[in-house]
Amino acid sequence: MPLSKTRLEEGPEGLQFKCADATASTNRSSPNPPRSAGVGNADRGYLAEEGRAAAKAGTGGFWTVEYYQPYFDIDTKTVLQRCYMTLNPLAAPTYIPTHLTPADLYGPFWTLTTLIFALFLSSSLAASISAYLSADSEKFDYDFKLLSIAMSLVYAYGIALPVLLWLALRYLGVGEWSVVEAVSLWGYGQFAWIPVSVLCVIPVPIVRWVLVGLAFGLSAYFLGANIYPILASAEAKATRLLIIVLAALHLGVALSFKILFFGYYVVEKIGADIPIPGGDLPGTGGNSTAAR
Repeated sequence: MPLSKTRLEEGPEGLQFKCADATASTNRSSPNPPRSAGVGNADRGYLAEEGRAAAKAGTGGFWTVEYYQPYFDIDTKTVLQRCYMTLNPLAAPTYIPTHLTPADLYGPFWTLTTLIFALFLSSSLAASISAYLSADSEKFDYDFKLLSIAMSLVYAYGIALPVLLWLALRYLGVGEWSVVEAVSLWGYGQFAWIPVSVLCVIPVPIVRWVLVGLAFGLSAYFLGANIYPILASAEAKATRLLIIVLAALHLGVALSFKILFFGYYVVEKIGADIPIPGGDLPGTGGNSTAAR
């Protein structure tokens, strides 16, 4: 009996000790879920359980698909809100901490892809209507070279340029910006061109120039308001001159859109157009087809 009593008293104590040790061991062996590289200290609370599992798997090399999975786990409502806020100049200076935390790649991908098809379809549709309304009802053939041009131009400017800029800033010692934030910011910044590509069907040259200027101004201010503070944080003040280079590239893209895709007219254009050097040369899009 004394032996049995002793065992009964020691048993719960031993079990309690083992449970405490297991709990402590579990707490020590369960660190916080690792964050994927490229988002800094951004809160990823919007991810579901599957997204958190993907975030854990995303700790591999950047050349793996798993690394980018967390950046595509975002709802449509958030994507649309981020697109609309790019049109609000008052929200531009605080866009990254307020609306782009955490950064994603899903929205920029669809924004750029939608812009490509909007440029091609709007241009081709208006050119086909113009051919149909012409005096001899010209036969219209779709120029699929415009699609390849739009794809190369938009993806190069929306993806390749921010990656190159990020690499340059890393080389100059500016590490406050991640490559995902760079691509995400640039992708959302091109949203203003989507409605403009549709509205430029209006056959009034001055209206088209106003629309192109409006899209250029909104997107340029949006990008500048978010990029300049990062460039200004660099020790080398010469890095701020990059904003001039970026502004020149942005202007070049705007003029390319105007010449290649916004030069068609559904009916005879109203008013005189602004002459552009090289705008009437062969190979500039082939979509300036006015009704005769």
